[in-house]
Amino acid sequence: MLDWWQNLPRAIDPVAVNVGPLPLRWYGLGWVAAYLTCLLVTLARVRRGEGGGTYTREQVADFLIWCLLGALLGGRAGYLLFYGWEALLADPLGALLPFGLSTGGQVLGLSGLSFQGGALGVLAAFVVFSRRRKWALFPFVDLLLPGLVLGYFFGRVGNFMNGELWGRVTEAAIGMHFPGAPDGGAALRHPSQLYEAVVEGLLPGVALWWWRGKTPFAGWRAGAYIVWYAVARFGVEFFREPDAHLGYRALGLTQGQLLCAAMVVAGAGLLLAARAADRRRRGAAAAWGGAIDALARAMGPPSSPGAAEKTP
Repeated sequence: MLDWWQNLPRAIDPVAVNVGPLPLRWYGLGWVAAYLTCLLVTLARVRRGEGGGTYTREQVADFLIWCLLGALLGGRAGYLLFYGWEALLADPLGALLPFGLSTGGQVLGLSGLSFQGGALGVLAAFVVFSRRRKWALFPFVDLLLPGLVLGYFFGRVGNFMNGELWGRVTEAAIGMHFPGAPDGGAALRHPSQLYEAVVEGLLPGVALWWWRGKTPFAGWRAGAYIVWYAVARFGVEFFREPDAHLGYRALGLTQGQLLCAAMVVAGAGLLLAARAADRRRRGAAAAWGGAIDALARAMGPPSSPGAAEKTP
């Protein structure tokens, strides 16, 4: 049993099937599964009336295309800024394109995506899409967040199937032989991709779905997930092999851990901003309600004549 588990990466071909000259990788299928998961989960919420009747199924499907593009473009740009600055300086256009200009347009794929950059790309899609339709931002984010987080699970499983982002060397039985590792898979390594799939995608996604109707204010889920992700990713980084060209940074931490520290601050800031926005909304609603009640009392029917002079 352990032998089967530990040698599983050696038995997996990253290419699921070849469609003509185009290799279809498991990683790409993971993106498809992520998209479909988010679509189905969000449509289920809309059918339940959880969007308050504000959003249609067509609008949700339309937005998820924006979301997919934001995740891909933002993820690639974020990787180049946070992890691959040298490649961006050496070939700015080639680093951003999924095909080689010097190889006759051969499809090379996007080698390297950053969660932090992808999250910023998705946030930009949320802001633009909600403003165009004059929707409140935080309720819209809360509606889609459970599906997005559950979809992230398949992205990390795709990393595992693709034989990349392996963990550090270990003697624990849970370790696996990754043939793409620097040692050719001789040593056991943590399957950190699967760790991330569970603690950054599956567990918080299920929690967000379970507590989808229980939140103190709009935007709470988004801020809470950012903090959760940052803390979970910070911990998993102790089991994940750092990028070879970056190694360890200040205090012996990885680049990912330093970015996670910044994400905790960003998540806390988002929680404060969302709470302040909710208080302003509630305050404005209370003020309008009080004004309407006062106007209704002022315009109410007058008392019957002589009622005050009547005696028992």
